[in-house]
Parts: sequence; C-alpha cells; structure tokens
Amino acid sequence: MTRKARSGADEDEVATLVQRLAVLLAAGVAPPSAWSYLVGDDRDSRLATVARAVGEHVPADEAILSIVGTSPDAAGWRGLAAAWGVASEAGAPLAPTLTDLAASLRDLAETGRQVQVALAAPIATARMVMALPAVGVLFGMVLGFDTLGTLFGTPAGLACLGVGVALIAAARVWNQRLVRSAEPGVHTPGLALDLVAIAVSGGASTQRAIHAVERACDRSSLPWEADRAVVDSVLSLSRRAGVPAAALLRSESAEARRRARSDGARRAATLSVTLMLPLGLCILPAFMLLGVAPLLIAVISSTVAGF
Repeated sequence: MTRKARSGADEDEVATLVQRLAVLLAAGVAPPSAWSYLVGDDRDSRLATVARAVGEHVPADEAILSIVGTSPDAAGWRGLAAAWGVASEAGAPLAPTLTDLAASLRDLAETGRQVQVALAAPIATARMVMALPAVGVLFGMVLGFDTLGTLFGTPAGLACLGVGVALIAAARVWNQRLVRSAEPGVHTPGLALDLVAIAVSGGASTQRAIHAVERACDRSSLPWEADRAVVDSVLSLSRRAGVPAAALLRSESAEARRRARSDGARRAATLSVTLMLPLGLCILPAFMLLGVAPLLIAVISSTVAGF
C-alpha cells in the first residue's frame, strides 16, 4: 500500500473518531471522559495514548502532536489537533466544530482515493513493462537457446547485458520521477480554509482567526501559505456582501477538494502518455538487447559451429 493510500485510510479512521467525539460532547460529556470512552479494549493504540494524556490534563491538540509528530501518514490526526487548538483559542463550540471537521476529513479521504484510483492504471502499466526484458530472456530459454550463457559468457553478450541493465535502471529512475510529479503536492486541500471557518464561527475577528490558524498549522505541520490568498479573498467578499464568512470558507474548501480531484485525474491522464517515453527509449531497447540480441547471437553461433 502506498503512503497516499495509508493517509486516506487514516483520514477515514479519524473522521469516525471525530464524529463520535462530537456526539459525546454534544450530549454533555466532558472532553477527558469522551476521549476515554472511545478507547475500547486496545490500550496500546494511538487513541489510547492520546486519551491517557488528555486524562492527565494535557490539551488534546498537544497530546495528539506529541504522539503523531509530523508523520506524513497522520494528516487526519494533525488536522484534528489543529482544529481542536483553533476552536479552543477562538472559543468555538467543540461539538459543531468536530461535526464539520468529520465531514471535511471524509471528503479529504474520498479525494485521496479518487486520485489514487486515477493514478493506479498508469503506475501498474509502468511496473508491468519493466518486466519485458526478463520475459525476453525467458522466452529465448523456452525456445531452447542458452540466452543466459550468451549474455554472461560472450563479449557481445556482456556488452548487451551492460547496456540493457543500464537502460532498465534509467527507465526505473525516469518512471519514479514521472510518478512523483503526477502525485498531488498538497494532501489536505481546503483544510486550512475549514480551520479559518472554525475560528470565525467562534466569534473571533478575522485577524485573530488568521493568526490562530497560522499558529495551529505551524504546530501541526499543515500547509497554510498556499491558501492564504484564497482566505483573504473570501473574507473580503464576506465583508463587502455582509454574509457570514464561515459558510463562504466551507464552500471554498469543498471547491478546493473538487479541484484536487480534477487535477488528479488530469495528472493521471498525462502520466499514462508520458510513461511511453521511458518505455520507447529505454525498456524496448533493453528488451531487444537482453531478449532478442542474445537469441540472435546464440542462433548465429550454433549455425557457424555447424559448418
């Protein structure tokens, strides 16, 4: 499983946790008790560790970050820590805040899954074509020719082997770079906008809300600068139109995730084309050198030996 897939699973898991926390808090359960009720039988889990720290009067956001740190596979947990910290600082009610955060995390997880599904086909194609040279060698052996002996036992075979292996290595590096360039650079699109919505829904001024989100994102290692211009634009529109900023911010965060899904599909389509370059320039020549050339050398050698 890839890192991105693990991250999506994490966001789903955290969304379920956050929704349960929201229900308990809305029912009047104190936060330390709410955390402890959710632990269950697994006392060694990440949730249990957070619950113990919260029970010892450590703020929930600090407890979460002390455990997950800046792990790339814990974006959901870091989002929860940021949201909890922003709500506490801005005075936003926790139960509605967590309900909105759960919906946002589920949307993030769905965005990540759709991007991974779009990328799966070209990535699988790249891995499959990497096996072509080995298939060529095996094919020659099935036909009864000593292709391995030719590759390792003759000067021409050694030359083909060296160049073919170099081409395969180059294709592997090239494929990896193409795949990395197609993967999303921001794995929590729109989350910073949701955090600002949480802050302003607590009655904080826009400047105080922005400062609170900046601090929370810095502590939680979440991207913020990329969304700053969008936040400023939405807050300006809110002031001019006299409408609540929180609703506009949440609408913009949903749009950011929609764009992320569209961009992921576009990058996947581009990747399926660009992967033809290492296939044509590296893998197919390697196939000829490792699979076809030894076969021809073996045929020629056996023919010459017969005279």
